[in-house]
Amino acid sequence: MTDKADQPTLKAAILKKKRETYTPVVPDMQLGFVHNNVDCIGCRACEIACKDKNGLPPGPRFRRVQYVEGGIYPEVFAFKINMSCNHCAEPACLPTCPTGAIFKRKDNGVVDIDSTLCIGCRKCEAACPFGAPQFNVELNIVQKCNMCIDELEAGRKPYCVSACMMRVLDIGPINELRDGTYETKAVGPNDSVVRQVKSMADPELTDPSIVFVAHSKGRMDNG
Repeated sequence: MTDKADQPTLKAAILKKKRETYTPVVPDMQLGFVHNNVDCIGCRACEIACKDKNGLPPGPRFRRVQYVEGGIYPEVFAFKINMSCNHCAEPACLPTCPTGAIFKRKDNGVVDIDSTLCIGCRKCEAACPFGAPQFNVELNIVQKCNMCIDELEAGRKPYCVSACMMRVLDIGPINELRDGTYETKAVGPNDSVVRQVKSMADPELTDPSIVFVAHSKGRMDNG
């Protein structure tokens, strides 16, 4: 999440950097996430599954469940927003990496990090408008969600998706998630998806591969 006051400056800097240094990889098929903000109960099973899968110490969280509450009694509301790396079409992290440790996979669009090349400079961490790169103090490197690439290659879904007891988190081809043609339990028959929810950085910055079933109070067209 990014302060709205900082977004114009951040957007200009990212776009300038991309023009100077990076020709985006166009994958054969871009995988992305979908999260249902309305039906998520905030159990954090996805967070725990992710930390367990990646052996993360206290601190770094590749996946983050964010609680949003507000209103005045009796008109109160609460919902959850669940985010990790968005495996952007034009990732801001990639061109900032001085060693080439960050790369985008041609087959599925997953943005990954080669930890053997990471020097822990944290430039990617500063560049990402979504807070995806996480610094591991114990290893002195930056790590992040790679959509459980080993699971994908074995024909399975990421640990976070498998752990979700409410089935509100899923992955699929992002173009099909956006147009509603991908069959998933995360999106009900009467639901529609949006690219952005309130307090989220502008999707035009990096074209993130994520959509949401947004709570009425989290929609950008609501107040």
